Amino acid sequence: MYTLKNIFYDWFGLNEDLFLVINHAHTALLDQCMLFITWLGHPQLFPIYIVFLLLLSWYKPDITFRRNITVFAVSYFLVSVIIIPLIKSTLNMPRPYFILGEQLVNIVGCPDTIQSFPSGHAAFAVLTAASLALDMPRILKITLVLLAVLVCVSRVYVGAHFPADVLGGALLSLLTVFAVRLMICNFHPPSR
Repeated sequence: MYTLKNIFYDWFGLNEDLFLVINHAHTALLDQCMLFITWLGHPQLFPIYIVFLLLLSWYKPDITFRRNITVFAVSYFLVSVIIIPLIKSTLNMPRPYFILGEQLVNIVGCPDTIQSFPSGHAAFAVLTAASLALDMPRILKITLVLLAVLVCVSRVYVGAHFPADVLGGALLSLLTVFAVRLMICNFHPPSR
């Protein structure tokens, strides 16, 4: 019998099947590429990204706008500092390694041992793309979206997350960025 957990997380078994397909597609070169891509999506890189973006907006204001950087910073704080840790500690969902066992899961790099849902890396990568892509030149938009998708795939590839974890983090970020952008763009200081 299917429960809500089966429908929303297991996807009638598709979550595990997709995980195994992506996680078992290994080559030595791809392993190194995916480790680098997953590193690029680490939320702890936020200070480096924000400094780079502020410098870029100062030197090249036509490439990125301060409003988008504000959306990025506020969304990061909400998602990576508050919402993701709260959901992870509340749901306490195990990583694929603990569910499927070491025989079925290929771990690339250092295995993550704390909660799995939602993916913090995927949330940060999608948050970055969704926050900054608006008003950017087309090639930079495509690059940001492609990088976000690659970070999401890399989290499954390295054995850290099920696809549902990644999708959950991505959707959470998209909703947060949308809400933050609405608040920031609709904010008008009171007139005196």
